[in-house]
Amino acid sequence: MQSNGFFPHSLDRNQVRQRVWELERGKVGFYSVGLYPASLAYNCAMQQRDEDNLLLAPRPGRDLLGAFAQSALDGMDPQHVASVERMGTHAHEGGRRVNSLADLLKRCELVVLSANSNHVEEDLHEACRLREELGRQHVVLACLAGSFGHDNIANESYVLCEKVPSLGFFSGFHRHGALRNPLDSFTANFCHPNALTALLGARMLDRLSPNIQVSAGVHNVEGQYIKAAKNMSSVFAGFGYAYHQDNPGVLPTLLTLLLDQCLDQAATVSMARRNRQSLYNRQPFALTELGYGVQRIEAALVRGGDMEKVRDHTFAQLTAMVADVRGSMMQPVSGKPTRNFQAGQVMAERMRREQRCPQSMEELERWCEDEGLRKGGLEGLKALRYWPQIARKYAIPVHDASMVNLLYMAIYGNSATKDVAFSVMTESRELSNYCQESVRPTHSRRYAEALQNLEQNEAMDLLVNAVVADNARRLIGDDNGLEEQDGANETPAYLRAMNVIENAL
Repeated sequence: MQSNGFFPHSLDRNQVRQRVWELERGKVGFYSVGLYPASLAYNCAMQQRDEDNLLLAPRPGRDLLGAFAQSALDGMDPQHVASVERMGTHAHEGGRRVNSLADLLKRCELVVLSANSNHVEEDLHEACRLREELGRQHVVLACLAGSFGHDNIANESYVLCEKVPSLGFFSGFHRHGALRNPLDSFTANFCHPNALTALLGARMLDRLSPNIQVSAGVHNVEGQYIKAAKNMSSVFAGFGYAYHQDNPGVLPTLLTLLLDQCLDQAATVSMARRNRQSLYNRQPFALTELGYGVQRIEAALVRGGDMEKVRDHTFAQLTAMVADVRGSMMQPVSGKPTRNFQAGQVMAERMRREQRCPQSMEELERWCEDEGLRKGGLEGLKALRYWPQIARKYAIPVHDASMVNLLYMAIYGNSATKDVAFSVMTESRELSNYCQESVRPTHSRRYAEALQNLEQNEAMDLLVNAVVADNARRLIGDDNGLEEQDGANETPAYLRAMNVIENAL
């Protein structure tokens, strides 16, 4: 997808002016309607807004409101449901016909491909083909998928917005039931690497309902990564709430770490994006004009005597993105938590009952489906499948991903690793120790760097001191038998878990 903007490449001021007015009256379309788009449409219907602003199109063979349980449908106002159904159809030969993706591309200026990661790439390919065929090249395409893409032929995983840099990304914190509350309000971000496209797209989405405030951003890659990382972390948060509900001291530490690590990982991913320089240096106006507090927030480390930029935290100024992470890890006062959070709760209850970790991802998915959670909607579990490849691709430090690493080992590790993971995840003291110690950079990296810089006195002293200390320990052990006693004292589970993770990932 070479171009994904609202404007043709024209210097004709009148043509540009006319296009701006077209966008001001433009419609938004959601294709492949799941819980979120349908709930958003219901919110618009409740507010009695012009329902022509929002159009819906379900996947072929799917019902427009098929994602809702019957109990949820029974609680909806019939008039509002009728409004939503009109958004998903159009007049045809004296009747109503269900909208297709082509219908959205003909009638909308912004189309959000709202399928999950199982279908979004296929939908993107089809949307690009139809857009060209219909002569609607300046309809902007966006997605809201919250997992990682995977190329089965090359056997590599990636963030879709990094693979397709001009793709828009729409996200924010929401609960599907709360979106049907006429008094509640929500924030969201619409991100596109071109600031002007982001600004206009956010305005179109913001107009849909007075209860939904949408602000613009340029960090589509980081936004999509955060959503995928958040979905994995939400599983762990649900586990923590369910398993440690009687140990409230560990929860604040766990939840803080889950939030911080999502943002730190995305900050590392941001440094790898191919269009990073143009993101900041080739915009039609400064990011501060878009709502960012400052133009850029970077972190650097001293390596070999030089300052090296290692993280870009600018995206963290997008309030809705951060709120999405935080909100998805909270147990709500009313209603249900996110589906990934519920998967973590199911995992906790089954692990308590079985006194073991799940034997495989397939068993965990069966546990979830037994509790009424469709595995197709559990993006956090799908993202976890590809986690090792993602961590390697973007060079995410182990200490910035220790919680996701532990969750991964609990599901994909061998039997001995699962036993260690079970001990850490289920014992409050082990979990709190793990949270505290696993965020520190590994000592192995410190010594590996020393071996590469032996000409420096500090590096040589570090290795000499380690050898002397090790020899002294062995001599003392030979004298009084302490070597055998040390072997009898088992290493704590949290340290064993850290060792396994550092060697495996």
